[in-house]
Amino acid sequence: MRKRTLAREWALKILYQADIGRRSIATVAQDSRKLEENLDKEIWDFTYTLVAGVEANLKEVDAKIKQYATNWQIDRMAVIDRNVLRLGIFELNCLIDVPPKVTINEAIELAKKYGDIDSGKFVNGILDKFHKAEIAAYKKKS
Repeated sequence: MRKRTLAREWALKILYQADIGRRSIATVAQDSRKLEENLDKEIWDFTYTLVAGVEANLKEVDAKIKQYATNWQIDRMAVIDRNVLRLGIFELNCLIDVPPKVTINEAIELAKKYGDIDSGKFVNGILDKFHKAEIAAYKKKS
């Protein structure tokens, strides 16, 4: 498995634990790092970039999810779906070195692997709407 794919999985696990345990993302990340001392530095660095970025931008990220997840309340979403969306929105919006198709495909795969039967479709729909409305539209204007 590719390093960034593994990092996204780690990031999802950290966000999930923080969400269900109502703990800070930073605390859960530190605890996770201590448990996995031998984790490849490159994997950890990207994991930390993702979780720190989500934590620093949580209000904005959640606002975008609410905006594009019409007829859904963020607190009523499945925990996995909500956190996959957080990772995807953050990555699409802030990590310009990652192609949007890669981000969306990776998020879909995470949702399929850890979510329920419709999680992949749900995540795809929201991230695709966000990408077309904000990322692709912005690039066309530039």
